[in-house]
Amino acid sequence: MPEGHKIEKTLVKTIVVLIRNTTWRCGKLEKSIVKHLHKKRENLGKKDVYVKDIMQNLNFTGEKKNEFLDALKRLEKRNIVRLLP
Repeated sequence: MPEGHKIEKTLVKTIVVLIRNTTWRCGKLEKSIVKHLHKKRENLGKKDVYVKDIMQNLNFTGEKKNEFLDALKRLEKRNIVRLLP
C-alpha cells in the first residue's frame, strides 16, 4: 500500500474539533468546513465531528477529497481546528 494512501485512510478516521470560528484569509473550501463545524456545534452541541461525516455532508469525492484533506491540514496549521486520531 502506498504511503500517501495510508495517511489518507488514517485522516478519514480522525475527529475534527473546532477551536476558533474564524475564516479570515481562508479560501472557499476552508470556509465551508468551518461553517459546517460551527453549525454542528451550534445545533447539536457536539464539539467533535468525524472527517468522514464532513466529507459525506459536503459531497467531497475523488479529486476534491484530496483538496479537502489539504484544507483540513491548513486549518490545523492556523490553529482553527484540531485533528484528533
